[in-house]
Amino acid sequence: MYAEERQQEILRRAREAGRVDVVALAESFDVTTETVRRDLTVLERAGVLRRVHGGAIPVERLGFEPALAARDEVMTAEKERIAKAALAELPDDGSVIIDAGTTTGRLAQVLPADRELTVVVNSPPLATVLATRANLTVIMLGGRVRGRTLATVDDWALRPLADLHVDVAFMATNGCSVAKGLTTPDPAEAAIKRAMIAAAERSVLLADHTKFTNTYFSRFAALDEIDVVITDTGLDPATAADLAEAGLEVVRA
Repeated sequence: MYAEERQQEILRRAREAGRVDVVALAESFDVTTETVRRDLTVLERAGVLRRVHGGAIPVERLGFEPALAARDEVMTAEKERIAKAALAELPDDGSVIIDAGTTTGRLAQVLPADRELTVVVNSPPLATVLATRANLTVIMLGGRVRGRTLATVDDWALRPLADLHVDVAFMATNGCSVAKGLTTPDPAEAAIKRAMIAAAERSVLLADHTKFTNTYFSRFAALDEIDVVITDTGLDPATAADLAEAGLEVVRA
């Protein structure tokens, strides 16, 4: 097992159990405790775990929301595959919303140059990436910029969405479950996400498999408000089956 694979498994176990123990991990992976501690240091620097005596706990348990840069360093290969798979959901022409997020950000980077699209975003970094593309008309939603996620929120972002209708909204989430739907830590971001979904003919969720083990403070959508989930092959088959039974098309890239 490569170090990155081991670290992702450590993160999965931490989120599932609420805590991981250094000695138990070393025995499970047949590595030294020093190796496990190095793995935990990598994950802590990525902003997804916090070291505690004898082990680590996921940041979600502490009520933390990892910053955008930290989240962008996690599950990179999976996010790139998800973004490429999402291209199949683009209209031939027309309009789309791309929600602020690290996986949706990768979709923005791979949008094809042969389609004339209007793209609505609530992320200054995404607007900067897209604005130089000659085939795109980019609309940037105003409002307060949250420093942790670099997403615009509040009334100046919400009011334009009430008057928009787009073909597809490509959505990001912090957590997703059959019982609780789509959730995020911040109520202001939840309100924007809710309005984006309401403004779209179809909604497509882009989320790596780790998002399906968490539930956060603010719900912004039930599963029946989403048409397609694009995730990676790490998603548990039972979870994929539950999502499909709830009426979603599930694509595992």
